[in-house]
Amino acid sequence: MSDRVSLEALRYAQAVSETHSFGAAARAYGVTQPALSTGISKLEDRLGERLFERSPRGVVPTAFGAHLLPVIDRALLAVDQVAAEAARWNRSADARVRVGVSPLMNPAIVARAYTAVCALPASPAPRQLVLREANVADLRRELSAGELDLILVPSVAPMPRFRHRIVDAEPVVVVDHEPSQGGAVELSDLTDTPLILMPDTCGLTTFTTDLFDANDVPLSAYDGEAATYRVLEEWAKLGLGTAVIPRSKLASPDAPHRPLRERGMDVEIFYEAVWDPSSPLADDLADLTAALSLDAVTADS
Repeated sequence: MSDRVSLEALRYAQAVSETHSFGAAARAYGVTQPALSTGISKLEDRLGERLFERSPRGVVPTAFGAHLLPVIDRALLAVDQVAAEAARWNRSADARVRVGVSPLMNPAIVARAYTAVCALPASPAPRQLVLREANVADLRRELSAGELDLILVPSVAPMPRFRHRIVDAEPVVVVDHEPSQGGAVELSDLTDTPLILMPDTCGLTTFTTDLFDANDVPLSAYDGEAATYRVLEEWAKLGLGTAVIPRSKLASPDAPHRPLRERGMDVEIFYEAVWDPSSPLADDLADLTAALSLDAVTADS
């Protein structure tokens, strides 16, 4: 057996420790649950003991895991700092602000980010916004490696040691083939309705499954998957199932839809900015995210 410990497996173990769930950890890294479980199993074989066990509270560390997981956290932090420090060394005079964006983000947030970056003080030159749209797991990895300065993502997964600020929220709506019925839809009413989902990359499927789980509502998934928000909406209108989608992702503001509610309250999806507090741009990023925050938007409206 090789003496090498897989860095990927260490990250999987850290994610399970943070989320207390193999499924949630797999979603956070954009891999299948069997792939993540296999990686952790090989790591446990290499280390000689199991790291986790299942309990009524979910997945919890064993005594061995409780001892080793803080060491794993420190090791991964050191690895991430290598890339981050190299990036800082090479960016001392870089005027760019590199922002990663999930495809799920409301375009209005990106527009506000552009305005906020332009308002930052020139140091040494006017700041330039450089956008990258990618899957949430890729954005998280690139932020950890210092390849991005800030990411704008749905608030669906933990990312310890980084700063987080909620920057927006919007209603979630239901699209189906009977919009003429009108009125809001209670989450509990979707129990027996096939729900059309997308690949778990942008954060929408994670949000949806977590929403159902948190409210103890069974989710019945449609057998197929839609690749885009437009297809998600079109399939729902055909009657293949029901789609749950942020209102900004409708094909048009006038597209037929109904509000989604939980116990009479409108369901919202929240978006957050995440950044490294040790970044050389930390002060600028704090100012930028403050300008993007819900409090700032409310004050301006």
